[in-house]
Amino acid sequence: MAVAATAKGWLPFGEFRTWYRVTGQPGRGRPAVVTVHGGPGSTHDYLLSLCALAHEGWPVVHYDQLGNGGSSHLPDRGADFWTIELFLAELENLLRGLGVADDYVLFGQSWGGMLAARHAASRPPGLRGLVIANAPASYVLWRAEMERLRADLPPEVDATLRRHEAAGTTDTEEYFRAMRVFYDRHVCRIVPWPRDYQASFMETAGNPTVYSVMNGPSEFHVTGTLKDWSVEEFLPDIEVPTLIVSGRYDEATPATVRPYHELVRQARWELFEESSHMPHLEEPERFRAVMVEYLRSLGTAEQEGQ
Repeated sequence: MAVAATAKGWLPFGEFRTWYRVTGQPGRGRPAVVTVHGGPGSTHDYLLSLCALAHEGWPVVHYDQLGNGGSSHLPDRGADFWTIELFLAELENLLRGLGVADDYVLFGQSWGGMLAARHAASRPPGLRGLVIANAPASYVLWRAEMERLRADLPPEVDATLRRHEAAGTTDTEEYFRAMRVFYDRHVCRIVPWPRDYQASFMETAGNPTVYSVMNGPSEFHVTGTLKDWSVEEFLPDIEVPTLIVSGRYDEATPATVRPYHELVRQARWELFEESSHMPHLEEPERFRAVMVEYLRSLGTAEQEGQ
């Protein structure tokens, strides 16, 4: 099959700009799959394998959320600037600016899943479907589960982590090495890490403003502005067919994911037995098959109008 055409560029977003990439051609009968990356403060790179969906006929949109990657960097902005409302507005601006707001599917991964769920709860008329991938419904649940997962780490590893967290020295090499033990278990179990994931990880490490303000120093030590945020109250308002994805060893444990399954009316849950937080990288063939089956089940805008 021919390689899908790719377009890249920037969209103005107020006084800033959002970097985007479109693989395939929207407007040809199938909804665009708009990917919303995690973090907050990561980049699109680790989700690039979703471009494969364009070869199956669904155009795919990637973008870097404000503050990272190819989008405007604003290292001097504080917590009052980096808000959920900012990123919701950026997403809506992207959909309109790329001309896909009338026919799209959202794929939100990790923090991006929470953001996508919040967007979907507003019932935008052009939204055809929603994929919540490896996302907690609540940071309160997330933080409780992080404590449980940390308890299973080797005692000396967790002791090292807590010593640096208490001292405020989470930027040290020793903390990073101890952190990797958790990440290799619950974030990405492929060693060495795939290139796409390494690219996003290094982008975040090199420009940690958004991640540190909103999340904190690591996945399992959440001290930022999101530490008590939840989308649970909004989930009953989601009306589109929703696919939930998580991994057996995922840091987004079943306890953190279950509210989506219980509260979204048209939801089904696919558990990837050999994956942690990155099934699209850890089990790519099954992941692609699950995604294609789900997207086919949505049909097209033309079919909905018949």
